[in-house]
Amino acid sequence: MLLKKNTLAGRNKLNLLLFSFLVYCFLITGSISQNSTEGTFTDLKILDKISSKNTLVKLKNGELIKFKDLSIKSLKCKNSEFDDNPEITAYLQIKDLTDKNNDEVFVFNGWMFSSSPSITPFDHPVYDVWLVNCY
Repeated sequence: MLLKKNTLAGRNKLNLLLFSFLVYCFLITGSISQNSTEGTFTDLKILDKISSKNTLVKLKNGELIKFKDLSIKSLKCKNSEFDDNPEITAYLQIKDLTDKNNDEVFVFNGWMFSSSPSITPFDHPVYDVWLVNCY
């Protein structure tokens, strides 16, 4: 009878160890899935209204690039958590390099939405900017 109790105790310890491992795995995958909505790269499409040419620009978040007369910096981008109607948002700072009087003023400084660019419009006489992707 003593032998039977020891095997039951061993099974309970094994079940407890297996349960602890599954809970640990669940917590790790939950924290990874929350961070997967944020990206490190942002894709923008820029239209030159004078030449009617589109250009795809890839930005690494936090880095400043110069595109013709614009200085563009993407600080953060996020993908929506919903698959049925995906939404991409990015926080952008854009300066016009031709305007020497307002060197410290942004032409655009705020969140841009891929599905509704008219919510916070980018207003420039030569260029239009659209958010395309975040990865």
